[in-house]
Amino acid sequence: MEPSKITVQEVHQRMQRGEPLVFLDARNPHAWGASDLKLPGALRVPANEVEQHLPEIPKGRTIVTYCT
Repeated sequence: MEPSKITVQEVHQRMQRGEPLVFLDARNPHAWGASDLKLPGALRVPANEVEQHLPEIPKGRTIVTYCT
């Protein structure tokens, strides 16, 4: 499957419909630590470590990755 972009509005609509989503916070440790904004329930996996954490990412759901 190819990655695609999604807007905040689209994510909100999918959440309203009850679509099972996985949020992956891919910010680097410095950016993550400096931020006051953290999405509850998001998996925190730096972008360069995603392959190492694949077993932790639920299957069968749309994955929404975000970073700064």
